[in-house]
Amino acid sequence: MAELSTIAPPYADALFETARASTEGLERWLLAVEELAALMSHPQVAQVVADPKLGDQQVVELLAGMVKQPLPAAGTNFLKLLVANQRLAALPEVAVQFRQLKNDAEGVADCLIESAFPLADGEVTELLAALAKRFGTRLRPNVQVNPALIGGVRIAVGDQVLDSSVRARLNQMQTALTA
Repeated sequence: MAELSTIAPPYADALFETARASTEGLERWLLAVEELAALMSHPQVAQVVADPKLGDQQVVELLAGMVKQPLPAAGTNFLKLLVANQRLAALPEVAVQFRQLKNDAEGVADCLIESAFPLADGEVTELLAALAKRFGTRLRPNVQVNPALIGGVRIAVGDQVLDSSVRARLNQMQTALTA
């Protein structure tokens, strides 16, 4: 089977263009495609929809019925297209690429901030201001507490990672001592 990263872009592009032309808004579409992707990432759901005894329409109805909010009409058509082309496995990658297209259109980037301890709102705001200058774009933060870091923060923006955690420093010292 072809790589999902090769299969997903045309589907993500088509869905993005459809979403931009619709009245629901990009955020609504993003939530829908991410919810469908989460469903397809679940092994039991993937097993059920792969059952050859189910027809395409049954698979579409099953998945559409499992989402929290009803899919827009074009979203149901998109789902039918994926089912007909046997591309449901590509949904998680389609969701990732759709999010990237949405971020590019809005001029923002997702930013994962991991901290050993909870950060106050003021600290997050201050950190985001500094990061926005460094990366030259507005950032949409996702702040998580990760006690394994011991102290400090680890920041990921796209494929760039800034790690000033105590755990990273300890790993660097270990590497230097064993080399």
